Amino acid sequence: MPSTPQTPPDNTVLQHLCQIIATRTHGDEDRDTAITELSFFRREQQTNPCSCMVEPSVVLVVQGEKQMLVGEQSYAYDTQHFLLNAVDLPASSQVLSASSREPCLGLVLRLDLRIMADLIAQGGMCPPASQSSQPGMALGTVTSELLDAFSRLLGLLDQPQHIGVMAPLIKREIHYRLLMSDQASRLWQILATGSHSQRIARVIDWLKTHYTEPLRIDDLAARVQMSSSSLHHHFRQLTTMSPLQYVKWLRLNEARRLMLSDKLEAATAAFRVGYESPSQFSREYARLFGLPPKRDISQLAQASG
Repeated sequence: MPSTPQTPPDNTVLQHLCQIIATRTHGDEDRDTAITELSFFRREQQTNPCSCMVEPSVVLVVQGEKQMLVGEQSYAYDTQHFLLNAVDLPASSQVLSASSREPCLGLVLRLDLRIMADLIAQGGMCPPASQSSQPGMALGTVTSELLDAFSRLLGLLDQPQHIGVMAPLIKREIHYRLLMSDQASRLWQILATGSHSQRIARVIDWLKTHYTEPLRIDDLAARVQMSSSSLHHHFRQLTTMSPLQYVKWLRLNEARRLMLSDKLEAATAAFRVGYESPSQFSREYARLFGLPPKRDISQLAQASG
């Protein structure tokens, strides 16, 4: 894809976005909006890494600084860099710069890869020169064109009667801007039918709904017409972890949710998410969260209470 001239972000637009998000998140840490797939966040202090599942999305900080930790990789982003994620990734989110006077403010827009595929097909776009396998998460450069599109999208929140017609058009433009950004190749590798990354994305979709079942790598590889060794290699390239580590993360985080929200005992939660051995569950839980299940849930309940 030929490079397109991009202009640096305008501080006036950033300040405008900052005002909108600050006003609409007052008293909240996270806030959904009337625009489908768009949400805001606000943090008034620095935080320790917090475990989360990051969906395909673009994350924009308009004040402050955050970082995402995926495996051994860290991605620090601020007003000059957006976070782009192309597949569902287990990660840890951390606020690096925030205060009550200048909170960390930003937005998350979940991506629709079907829109990007349609843009490529309709526009006859040529693929980037490099489409080699890359991690699913990356940092991109914030441009004036991208900020302007987001500014118009957020402006619709004060004109709710126009959201139904205008929001899909502006979101489509944002997807286009991302396809024209310095992270275009990362998106193309997920969209290219039959590519290794696209096949791994299909594996991830399957694992998200079948993580309680026994994991058989040979069967998983056959599902997407890859060898077991190739599946392992490309899965790790995209997610920084193995399929088994990915499934463990899904199981342990769901078990944590079940214990915290549904008040299940540790052994019950372990069996519910696919563990056959409560002792193995406790060991792996403590390895991920730093505490055995009972102590961890007790601390989380006290913190939220």
